[in-house]
Amino acid sequence: MHQAHDGHEHGGHAAASWGAAARATLHCLTGCALGEILGMVVGTALSWHNAPTMVLAVVLAFVFGYALTLRGVLGSGLGLRTAVRVALAADTLSIAVMELIDNGVIALVPGALDAALSDVLFWWTLALSLALAFVVTTPVNRWMISRGKGHAVAHRYH
Repeated sequence: MHQAHDGHEHGGHAAASWGAAARATLHCLTGCALGEILGMVVGTALSWHNAPTMVLAVVLAFVFGYALTLRGVLGSGLGLRTAVRVALAADTLSIAVMELIDNGVIALVPGALDAALSDVLFWWTLALSLALAFVVTTPVNRWMISRGKGHAVAHRYH
C-alpha cells in the first residue's frame, strides 16, 4: 500500500495519518515554493508594484503545483483531460490555503514587500511564509485525505 494511504478505514475513507498529510503538503509546498519564489523574484527584479508581483507569484504557484501532480498522474496513463481534473481535485484547496498564508505573511511583515532581492529580509520572509504555510496546510490536507479528497484522489493513479 502506498505510504500516503496509511491508516485504516473509517466510513469508507482512509484515516489519514499526520505523516501522510505532511507528505501531501510537502508535495504541494514544492510546487508552491517554485512558483512563489519565481514570481517574487521576477516581480522584484522587474521593479513591479506589489500587487502584480503577488498575482504573478500566486498564478505560478498554482501552475507549478498542478504541473507536479499532472506529471505523476499522466505517467499512470490517464488522458490529459482526466489528469487535469485529478490535479484540480487533488491540489486546489491545498494550494489556495498555502498561498493565502504565504502571501498573508509576506504582506504583514513590515518592509518585506519592498525588500530587494539582495536583502536578507526578502529571503527570510519568503522562507518564514512558506514554513508557516506548511504548518497551517498540513491539517487541511489530513482532513481532506481522511475524506477521500485532496491528495487521496491523485494517489489512486500512482
